[in-house]
Amino acid sequence: MSVRTLPVGDRALLVELADGAEAGAFHAEVLRRRAAGSLPAVREIVPAARTVLLDGVADPRRLADDLAGWDIPPLGAREERVIEVPVRYDGPDLAEVAALWEVTEDEVAAVHAAVEFRVAFCGFAPGFGYLTGLPERYAVPRRATPRTAVPAGALGLAGPYTGVYPRSSPGGWQLIGRTALELWNPAREPAALLSPGTRVRFVAEGR
Repeated sequence: MSVRTLPVGDRALLVELADGAEAGAFHAEVLRRRAAGSLPAVREIVPAARTVLLDGVADPRRLADDLAGWDIPPLGAREERVIEVPVRYDGPDLAEVAALWEVTEDEVAAVHAAVEFRVAFCGFAPGFGYLTGLPERYAVPRRATPRTAVPAGALGLAGPYTGVYPRSSPGGWQLIGRTALELWNPAREPAALLSPGTRVRFVAEGR
């Protein structure tokens, strides 16, 4: 695994990886080492599409040297809990996605529900996870004209990512389904159901 480190100010380190899979594996290893007590003190760990920011580091240069010697196993080698998300595949863009994939609407649901996803990073809105796992051939473009309001629980696709809107908001993703599961609740601990590194499966319900 190729790891490139860049200092960010005096107390942070930006770690660049080759792709999303490597970034996910590196982020998982950082969390594992922190839980085991073998990671130097880090105040905040922020994963993104191909980077992981380590903030609040006492000695970024020394940590960068240490990272070069890490043995980082692939994500598939780890045993973690899988969150199941029940979904009705009846979204308003289901037919359009089926046409892009050159399959039937039922086959879109079957293909999507057969994949095990992983939350690569979070953003856009509290509780919104960018999930990876769909093969590259199923990537779809965002809508040419975003919707002014997407309902909470809507399941969407954009580029290589799958995501579930945690609350009503504008959005331009292709909507293929919906879930009644609560993705974000400030009164809950943790408030977000999905966090970086979480494994996710979508379970198809009757349409």
